Amino acid sequence: MGFYSLVAFFQKGGIFMYPILLVFTIGIAIAFERLVQLTRVRNANQKMWTQINPLLVKGDFDRARDMVSKDNSSISQMLSMGLARQGAVRRREDIEIAMEESMMEIIPQLEKRTPYVALLSNIATLLGLLGTIMGLIEAFTAVANANPAEKADLLSASISVAMNTTAFGLMAAIPLLLFHAKITSATGQIIDSLEMASVKALNNISSFARRKFEES
Repeated sequence: MGFYSLVAFFQKGGIFMYPILLVFTIGIAIAFERLVQLTRVRNANQKMWTQINPLLVKGDFDRARDMVSKDNSSISQMLSMGLARQGAVRRREDIEIAMEESMMEIIPQLEKRTPYVALLSNIATLLGLLGTIMGLIEAFTAVANANPAEKADLLSASISVAMNTTAFGLMAAIPLLLFHAKITSATGQIIDSLEMASVKALNNISSFARRKFEES
């Protein structure tokens, strides 16, 4: 479909094409913002984990605490809660609870605005159907008073125009659904990586505490 054909297709669809276009534009803007943000979070977490994991393995928790306190990544936020408890109580359960509490704050930030992409996809589809129904009502109303010889041609042309809104609604909805799936997958991968880091940090802390106990 060429540019001029697309413009003609849009113009023939009627007034409902404009709200569908608005919904699509908002949805795409949210989707791109989420993808950029999640990519930034993932890269920051990977970079921080590469730096801090060797310190956790060696049991150098003082340096690890200092490192996470100077970093704003989500993995640093989670580990800082656990390492703060490690320095105070050294009980695995308390450290685990502290990091789970931090995860409860991090996850809503990762999932922020994501449901709106799926919602806008559904709205685009429904607006397309509504536009078609309204177009068909207008078409049948116009045909009722038309010349009998022209009714078939007039009705087919009117229905073709009315169906444009459904087609455009689906053209907007399908990419938004795909973006929503991509965003949801990326969010899940980040959450999984945070949970993995939490377990590894807990194991390193427990292992270090066990060695210190055996040495004493």
